[in-house]
Amino acid sequence: MVTDEQQPSDLWFNKRGHGEPFVLLHPGGSDSRALDPLIAELDGTYVCFTPDQRAHGRTRDVPGPLTFEAMAGDTVAFLEHSVDTPVHLLGYSDGAIVALHVALARPDLVRSLVFTAAVFHHEGWLPGVLDSEAPNFMGDSYGEVSPDGREHWSVVVEKLDALHAVSPVLTVDDLANLTMPTLVILGDDDEVQFEHAVAMYRALPDGELAVLPRATHGLAVEKPALFAQLIRDFHHADRTNGFAPIRRA
Repeated sequence: MVTDEQQPSDLWFNKRGHGEPFVLLHPGGSDSRALDPLIAELDGTYVCFTPDQRAHGRTRDVPGPLTFEAMAGDTVAFLEHSVDTPVHLLGYSDGAIVALHVALARPDLVRSLVFTAAVFHHEGWLPGVLDSEAPNFMGDSYGEVSPDGREHWSVVVEKLDALHAVSPVLTVDDLANLTMPTLVILGDDDEVQFEHAVAMYRALPDGELAVLPRATHGLAVEKPALFAQLIRDFHHADRTNGFAPIRRA
């Protein structure tokens, strides 16, 4: 149920390119501009839809706390009204958690899922990575486009801190219910515990795992060409299970 404090947002979004519909969800505290380096590498392959989540980028904040469930609800409404579904769906960091909630709640809308640099339970982050303060450049970037103004950034930071302290709280049993192909991607120096990413990979009925070398939580900026190639390979209709499959035998 949607309460008065969690009314759905009309998400601002950009649409560019030609090809199959591909919806990409940005990290928390940023907006869809963070995905521009990746989208530049995907040019000519997809029509890319990049919505800004509530309280991010060019989409207004709404009263009440930020939750992954509420942002997933916004995204479901966006998919139903603005895109031909089912779609390829990618999420990055907080955006991946939103995408995961969408895929679990509405698998009919999601053709495949790319889960990038994120966790399915908040205990999967490396110790201490959520303790640092948001850098000033993020607030300045927010102020460049937000209809709520630069002064609202401190409110967003407080909401994000509260969100990350308790969410997400999904389990491997939840992951076992995913019906679509899912690719888990992270950097080898990312903010996610390797054991957590491997546990997710093992729980997925149709999962793949990729670790980008010499890459951090900023892998979309650091290795956009490799990131894009992994996505294309994952979406390729003729991909195989390899020469000597064990898990997929």
